[in-house]
This record gives sequence, structure tokens and C-alpha cells, in this order.
Amino acid sequence: MSPRPKGRTSKSDLRERIIDAAWTQIAREGAPALSLRAIARDLGIAAPSIYNYFVDRDALVTALILEAYESLASHQNAANDAVPFQNLHARLASIGNAYRDWAVTYPQRYLLIFGTPIPGYVAPLEAVVPIAARSLSALISVVESYHLAGRLKIDDIDTQTIAVLIWTRVHGLVLVEITNNLPPISPSGSQLFEIEFRLIIDQFFME
Repeated sequence: MSPRPKGRTSKSDLRERIIDAAWTQIAREGAPALSLRAIARDLGIAAPSIYNYFVDRDALVTALILEAYESLASHQNAANDAVPFQNLHARLASIGNAYRDWAVTYPQRYLLIFGTPIPGYVAPLEAVVPIAARSLSALISVVESYHLAGRLKIDDIDTQTIAVLIWTRVHGLVLVEITNNLPPISPSGSQLFEIEFRLIIDQFFME
């Protein structure tokens, strides 16, 4: 393959630069302030160049949401795969810690997909729902493993609903932590998370 000519940028490289600049802008000014023209200015390119990749701001927001969900899903699936399949408590803890670690490391990404909606933006469900579901797949997998092993304490609620219930508890705690809304008397976010996970295991699962 011939080297890329100096002074030129491949289409894929420019698309990634636009996305990186968008995350930087979100971190600096918040998602509602996202502006294609401001991104073009930051990158030193003509504004119309961005429209070759994203027809409008909403298209860029959708790309960011999909990237965030994909990153979160990959992070959790890797955590699930890193633990022996039969060690269910360890798998659950690994997935939970991966979820919190990702949120703490990438708070702008977390808040874009789970925080306050951007005014005027409507996510295209046909694109977002499948990848959003994938971000729950590791948790659903381990809950189903508990079910198959006969180690669920609750037998009148399906495994997907149990997974969603667990996610809501973890999500609420993580959201409070990354938005700096833990009360002054609270233990650290990591300590609260560990306590909550012990309570979740005690409520839903057998040893």
C-alpha cells in the first residue's frame, strides 16, 4: 500500500477526528452545545467538509451514541469472558465493576446515553435499540446462568427482567457518583458499589 500523501487525510481518519473533536467539545461545553461548525473550526477544516460524513448534528449525535454503547458492551463482555464460566458470583462482580469503571473513565459517554436528553434530538430506535440491548447482554447471560444452575431466589420473574432490575440499581448509583451528587456523609462511590453488589447477590441469587 502506498503511503498517504502529506497534507491529505483519509476519509476514515477525518471521520474519527470529527468524532474525537465532538467528544472533546461535549466534555468542554456539554452535549446540548454540540456544533458541527465549531468542530470544523477546532479541526481547521471547512465546515461543509463535515457534512460529507454527518448530514446534521443529529447524525453526529447518533454516531456518538452508537460508539458509546459499543464501547460499553465490549468492556462488559470482555469482563464476563475473563472469569471462569461456572464462577457466577465472580462473573457478576466482574461485569458490574466493568460497568462502573467504564462510566467513571468515560463520564461524557455515559451521560450521553443515560443522562439528560439533548433538546430536539430523537434517537433512531432501529439503530440504537440493538446496540443498547447488546450492552445488557453480559448481565443477561450471567443471570440466565444462575437460572440454569438453579440458583435464582426468585422464580416468578423472567431472567431479562431481573437483569433490568439489577441494571437500574447499578445505574442509579453510578449516575449519582459521576455527577458528584453523593451526599457528604456517604462512603466513596467504589465502597457504595461494593455494598450494593453484595445486597444484589443476597437478594437475587443463591450461593
